[in-house]
Amino acid sequence: MQELGEPKFRARQVFEWVYKGVSTFDEMANLPKALRTKLSETVEIALPEVLDMQVSKTDGTRKFLFGMRSNNKNVDVKDDNSGGEAIESVFMKYKYGNSICISSQAGCRMGCKFCASTMNGLTRNLTAGEMIGQILKVEQSIRNDGRIGHIVVMGTGEPFDNYDNLAKFLSIAHDPAGLNISMRNITVSTCGVIPGIERFAEDFPQTNLAISLHATTDEMRSSMMPINNRYPLDELINAAKKYTDKTGRRITFEYTMVNGVNDSDDDAIRLSKLLKGMLCHVNIIPLNKVNGTGFDTVSRKRATEFAKLLDGYHIPATVRRELGSDIDAACGQLRLKHR
Repeated sequence: MQELGEPKFRARQVFEWVYKGVSTFDEMANLPKALRTKLSETVEIALPEVLDMQVSKTDGTRKFLFGMRSNNKNVDVKDDNSGGEAIESVFMKYKYGNSICISSQAGCRMGCKFCASTMNGLTRNLTAGEMIGQILKVEQSIRNDGRIGHIVVMGTGEPFDNYDNLAKFLSIAHDPAGLNISMRNITVSTCGVIPGIERFAEDFPQTNLAISLHATTDEMRSSMMPINNRYPLDELINAAKKYTDKTGRRITFEYTMVNGVNDSDDDAIRLSKLLKGMLCHVNIIPLNKVNGTGFDTVSRKRATEFAKLLDGYHIPATVRRELGSDIDAACGQLRLKHR
């Protein structure tokens, strides 16, 4: 605002209007008419464009494919070839309220072998505004279902590979004049970027942390998740323990079960030994199969058996509720379909 010769408080007024859901400056009634005209001529309120949306007939889950603008603000595009990108978000209904899973990057460079998000690598980081924009756009679509009260940063991308923008996003999401969502209702998921875990513990001790584990030996994890070559299991588990000691917050370990790879009783025993004594919970996820990866899923029965084995060793575990089974629910699937 200072660049436009306006006092600082005008920026806060605009901020508050945006999060009330207005889409034009003319609707901002407490701004002088001259300023509204000036803003309309120089900037815009730009939310992502919905390129595709799938709605589950079984549970109401909605998968959105959004077209993002290019880093060149003068170019409005929908795909890599023009300089922009497509990303995904998922809206989910739970007993405790509405939740959204958002993306933090366009593509991903972590290279996890079973994930569709990483198949074409990383195009670019998303800005904090682009992360917020996913939520605002989805809320426009689900007005009859109420507000979103829970956020999961677990879509396309590695959030800690885009830490500065993630931090700005979390602050805006929590701001009473922004989305006004409690930090305790926000979860950030990482594949195991230890420096990010350490910063996160310092900066956002009330926000929930999830770590994608998916394996119980370095050999197995490295074959599935190249990040393990840089941050092996022992170092990752040690960082997780330090995180819980510092924050007092329980960590969720995501464990995607792959048929014949990490689903044996021995895997359950090794996992229980790795996590023994930790303040944690294991979220077991039967793999959402992605064509071309060579990996197959397990039955829900086997996932439940695995969870019971962990419970027997005093490791709290549940099998993730299956949502959006009749749509392209896995991260990156809908995006790949449109490339």
